[in-house]
Amino acid sequence: MAKLTRKKTILVKNESSYGVDASPTGGANAILVRDLEVTPLESDTVDRELIRGFLGNFETLLSNQRATVTFTCELVGSGAAGTSPAYGVALEACSMAVTTVSATSNTYAPISDPSSMKSVTIYVNMDGVNHAITGCRGTFTINMELNEIPTITFEFTGKFNNPADVTLPTCTYANQADPILFKNGNTSSFQFYGFAGALQSWELDMANEVIFRELVGGTKTIDIVDRKPSGTLTVEAVAVGGSGHNFFTDATSGNTGTNKLTHGTVAGNKVEISCPTSDVGAPSYTDTDGIQMLELPYVAVPNSGNDEVSIKFF
Repeated sequence: MAKLTRKKTILVKNESSYGVDASPTGGANAILVRDLEVTPLESDTVDRELIRGFLGNFETLLSNQRATVTFTCELVGSGAAGTSPAYGVALEACSMAVTTVSATSNTYAPISDPSSMKSVTIYVNMDGVNHAITGCRGTFTINMELNEIPTITFEFTGKFNNPADVTLPTCTYANQADPILFKNGNTSSFQFYGFAGALQSWELDMANEVIFRELVGGTKTIDIVDRKPSGTLTVEAVAVGGSGHNFFTDATSGNTGTNKLTHGTVAGNKVEISCPTSDVGAPSYTDTDGIQMLELPYVAVPNSGNDEVSIKFF
């Protein structure tokens, strides 16, 4: 019987031991996503390249067998302040640690100690064919565009396991509030280098360096060995003096500055993102509706360490 493309589910659960199937369930670990894509078997190929007296292909061997998953979540809170959103486990598997203030907030910030980096098991069920991917670690990007739903897109690499015929799980979707558009009134407290400009878009790429590692005598692991968070934001161009701001001076002087915003208006569904020590790159002009805009690339720089990015749900 044909398999329907739209019949998919994804379950994500923290692993208590690295690479050991955490057995996520539809009742406890389902996440609402869009743009779900799985590469069930990704590998490097090794050709035999034998010397023969005839033409033709060589047999190939598959090395470094792994699987990858990408999916996009709406950037929302859980609906209850102090409770992590359902995709919080995915953030933790992207080398982030969470600090919880009971009934108040959950704040995610990067970590650098490999022994503290968590992993997840991901089940992707494609209309009855289940792909259980263990030992997953990855990276993410956040995108906010005017009059669109803000999103967070995850890219994970994990261990390949043979798929199996498993009935689609019955999913209970919890801890993901309804989204609101990125627009005036819903998004506030924007500042870049201390200037509260008119913002059109904001993007952050966490840019974790994720590697698959398999050594003789060792175990298969997916490791995060570095990160280079950066992004771009677009604001309405203003005068470079007086009540305006000169981002060209910021770029050429090497100064760093604030970079933050808050999306949401109701407790339990508010997200504050901050890159407190941002270093702006070369500004460039663009046009929107005949209005001059400035595109401002930036990199997020650590100050005392592991503090270049924070994502607070409250």
